[in-house]
Amino acid sequence: MIRAAAFTRRFVPGLWAGVLLCIALIATPAPFATLVQADAGRVVARIFAQEAWLSIGLGGLLLMLERRAAAEVAEAGRGSQFTLEMGLTLLALGCTVLGYYGLQPMIAAAKAGQPTPLGFAALHGLSFGLFAVKIVAVTALAWRAARAPVTGSGPSS
Repeated sequence: MIRAAAFTRRFVPGLWAGVLLCIALIATPAPFATLVQADAGRVVARIFAQEAWLSIGLGGLLLMLERRAAAEVAEAGRGSQFTLEMGLTLLALGCTVLGYYGLQPMIAAAKAGQPTPLGFAALHGLSFGLFAVKIVAVTALAWRAARAPVTGSGPSS
């Protein structure tokens, strides 16, 4: 694998984890501390919309790079075509899709008083839980990438 791809496989998980932690610890609490709740909700909704697209982009890029590295290792007879890094990336992408594109429309409907399978608080709790799982998965990816040997092109061990 070319050097730039190996660098990107190590860099992207840390960048992604940093963005998610910044959103969770700084960007979303701040509007609720300074704005009227309705305005804060709109700001946070916009933040999560941008985060969802960023997560899909970074996750897709990382999945392609990890798939390529795993294929190289498998062709050399040194491992599987599916790695833990690919699994963690797919988990994070699944949490993004389910949380933002599955639950957020239901949260908006519940907030507007429309019937939903669960109430606003339950949907919000599920969304929060999916975001927390995504943070754990991406942080694990970043930790594994930081521990990966600098040389070599295969998945981190």
